[in-house]
Amino acid sequence: MSVPYRETVITGNDGRRAAAPGNPVLRAGLGAACISASGILVQLAGAGAATTALFRCVLALPLLAALAVREQRRLGPRALRSRLGAVAAGLALSADLVLWNHAIAAVGAGIATVLGNLQVVFVALAAWLLFGERPHRRFLLLLPVVLAGVVLVSGLAGPHAAGLRPAAGVVYGVATSIAYAAFLLILRQTSTASPHVAGPLAEATAGAAGGALVLGLLFGSLQLAPGWHAFWWLLILAISSQTMGWLLITSSLPVLPAAVASLLLLLQPAAAMLLAAVVLGERPSALQIAGAAVVCGGILAASRVPGGGREAAGSAAPEAAAAAEPASAPAAAADPVPAPRRSADQALSPRPGTVPRSAR
Repeated sequence: MSVPYRETVITGNDGRRAAAPGNPVLRAGLGAACISASGILVQLAGAGAATTALFRCVLALPLLAALAVREQRRLGPRALRSRLGAVAAGLALSADLVLWNHAIAAVGAGIATVLGNLQVVFVALAAWLLFGERPHRRFLLLLPVVLAGVVLVSGLAGPHAAGLRPAAGVVYGVATSIAYAAFLLILRQTSTASPHVAGPLAEATAGAAGGALVLGLLFGSLQLAPGWHAFWWLLILAISSQTMGWLLITSSLPVLPAAVASLLLLLQPAAAMLLAAVVLGERPSALQIAGAAVVCGGILAASRVPGGGREAAGSAAPEAAAAAEPASAPAAAADPVPAPRRSADQALSPRPGTVPRSAR
């Protein structure tokens, strides 16, 4: 998932967090690679939208729970409000996952990944409508450009492969981005300062599993025994994307320069399209590739704070460190404090808080 924030969305903290050992660029690259394969793994499993969403969360929970328990012993317990906020956000995440799986079925794994990265737009609009955080003029000017890219990448404006449903893909892609924006905003408003990483992810994943179960039962599409072929692909999806991808990225982005973090916004959907072409034989048209470039480039340009220079989370000044911290990288703070109010263009600063499709 790929919304840039200055302070973390998962915990709403002030951004003070010690860097994890190792090469952060390598960790971020490996994390993005794990996440890029999500759509391909969904296609290979072929288990249905709700079933895939449920199993990727359920199969990830044992490892996440073990990491969360170990983390709590080391860092102490988190506030109840943070826990409940993560679970509630997970319910929105379940809708995001189910809708995204439908988008994959409609337009393919690569194109669906691009369409599912529009949450930047909806977070900014929601922050404007709900919290009075007016986006910068550049964001408003680029919004029609991004929407034009959506039309191109979906295949509505030109030729597309047989069997695809461009109109349905746009509907599902926009809906999944709205659901993911809700996931991010709920976490931003309900979570408090915390140094934890695995705990919030485990709780959000548990909430998403519960939501996917309810959605599957309501719409009658749930398979509790999808078969061993699907099970192994879903297990790989759970370990690679739902667990390792997110954890690798949240441990690396706090210490990366803003320019590198911004490039990660483009790496994941681009890699997803390439993998889909190699593994699944998807062949988007030239117009669709151009549309993907327009969407990703427009989102990247809209997410940059005007006049902002090079930022790094490891700044010596506490205020700068708080400002540069990405959205999904929980950071340490002395006291739990609510996330500060910011302008919408600050909320869209080029620090990928939850990297592209980080939850998918």
